[in-house]
Amino acid sequence: MDLPVEDIRALIPQKAPFVMVGKLLYADELTTKSSFTVSQDNVFVKDGVFHEAGLMENIAQTAALRAGYIAQKDGKLVETGYIGAVKNFEVFNLPKVGDELTTEISVQNQIFNVTVIDGKVWHNGNLLVQCEMKIFIGNE
Repeated sequence: MDLPVEDIRALIPQKAPFVMVGKLLYADELTTKSSFTVSQDNVFVKDGVFHEAGLMENIAQTAALRAGYIAQKDGKLVETGYIGAVKNFEVFNLPKVGDELTTEISVQNQIFNVTVIDGKVWHNGNLLVQCEMKIFIGNE
């Protein structure tokens, strides 16, 4: 599978209207980058602004893109992930409808089905949000 991936639907378990990633831009063993354009009909948009819960989900779904991309490359099924904990969630600015976000996650630690990531979201080179997230992967 070549990057970037424009049609990410097969890589994540989420379905519309709860998809908070648009394209998979880059993925390797430790780093993944995605893009996402905020639309007016997004469930996390209120008064033209994309809110914190949507940004948190955007980071989590970027991690899901990574897991799905690796699973498909390895010929495995895409599994569901769950946010286990969020630490040091900092919001510097909230994006607006029409803004294209770039999200990067970096794997800090992975033990069995638990992955700890650092996540950051930018718009036009400006850091909007950052956090550490613990994600559990598995269909059980």
